[in-house]
Amino acid sequence: MTKFRIYLLYTFCILFLPFTGSAMNLHREIVLEGEWKFEIGDKEEFSSPNYDDSRWENINVPNSWENEGFPGYDGYAWYRIAFRIDNNLRNKQLYLKLGRIDDTDMVYLNGHYIGGEGQFPPNYQTAWDVVRLYRLPVSVINYSGRNVLSVRVYDLQGSGGIYRDEVGIFSRLDVVDLALDLSGKWKFRPGDNKEWAKANYDDESWSEIKVPSYWEHVGYVNLDGIAWYRKDVEINKKLARQKLILLLGKINDMDQVFFNGTLIGNTGIFPKLERDQDFESLKNIYRAYFIPPDLIIPGAVNAIAVRVLDLGWKGGIYEEYIGIVKREEYLKYIKTIK
Repeated sequence: MTKFRIYLLYTFCILFLPFTGSAMNLHREIVLEGEWKFEIGDKEEFSSPNYDDSRWENINVPNSWENEGFPGYDGYAWYRIAFRIDNNLRNKQLYLKLGRIDDTDMVYLNGHYIGGEGQFPPNYQTAWDVVRLYRLPVSVINYSGRNVLSVRVYDLQGSGGIYRDEVGIFSRLDVVDLALDLSGKWKFRPGDNKEWAKANYDDESWSEIKVPSYWEHVGYVNLDGIAWYRKDVEINKKLARQKLILLLGKINDMDQVFFNGTLIGNTGIFPKLERDQDFESLKNIYRAYFIPPDLIIPGAVNAIAVRVLDLGWKGGIYEEYIGIVKREEYLKYIKTIK
C-alpha cells in the first residue's frame, strides 16, 4: 500500500474528526441594549476613544434609525457607547454581539478595529442578515476602566442601523486553546485546478479574503461552485512534536483539505450532485482534521489548501474557530459543545 493510501485510510477510518454541535455557548456579562450616542455622516476621528460625542443625538439600540427620528435617511452614520468591563472578566474569552446591522459595519473598541461585515462603497456589499459577533482581543480591553465602542454603519436603502437581536458583551463557555490562530486573511481564488493543492504552488497573485466569513459578504456576491483557500503557517519544532488537529470552523457546503499537498480529510463527497447528499446537514458540521505528523515540516512554512464546493445561497469557511490545536485541547473542547 502506498504512503498516500495509508494516510487516507488512517485519516478517514480513525482520525477524520468532523463533529456536530450547537451554536457557540455564550453567557451575557454586560447588557448594551438601550441608549447610545448617534451621528449621521462619516469622519475618521469618530472611532477615537477620546472623541467628544457629547453633542451627538441619543438613540435606542437595537432599532432602525428610521424609527429613532431619522426617517428616510440612507448613507453613513456612527454609533458610540462607553461602558466598564470589570477585572473579574479578565480570564474569560469575551465577544461583542451587535445583533443584526443594516447594511455594513466596521467596529472599533478603544480605537482598535475588531471586526466588520459586508463591504462599504465603492465595492458595496450588504450583510443585513448576519448576526454580528466579534471576539474582543485582551490587548485592547481596559479592565476596570472606561471602554468606548464605536460602530461605523452604511445603509444603502430601506431601514438602517443596529436594528434587531441581543446587544452586549458575552463570555464564551465552549473555549478552545488554539496553539495557532489562523483566522484572518487567507489567499482565495474561485475556480478549480488540482495544482492549487500543491505545497509549492505560487498563490501570490490570488486575492485575500477574511476567514471566517461567507465569501458573499466580502465581495464574491454571485459565486456558486468551487473555490480554493490557501494559508501558509509556520509550525515550530516543539509544537510539531505534538499530535495536532486543524480546525476549520463550519463550511458551506463541502470541502477537501490538503496539508503540504496531501489530502488529510473531507466533508461531503466530490463531485456528487445536491440530490445525492444532505447539504443542510453538511454545512453545520464542525470541520476538524488530524494532521499526520510525517506531513509537518518543523520550523518551516507549511501550506494548507482548502477546496470548497458551494451549490447555492452562501458559501465558504463561514464561522467558528480557525486554527491548529493540540489533541488534548481538542478533546476538552468537543466535550463543551456536544
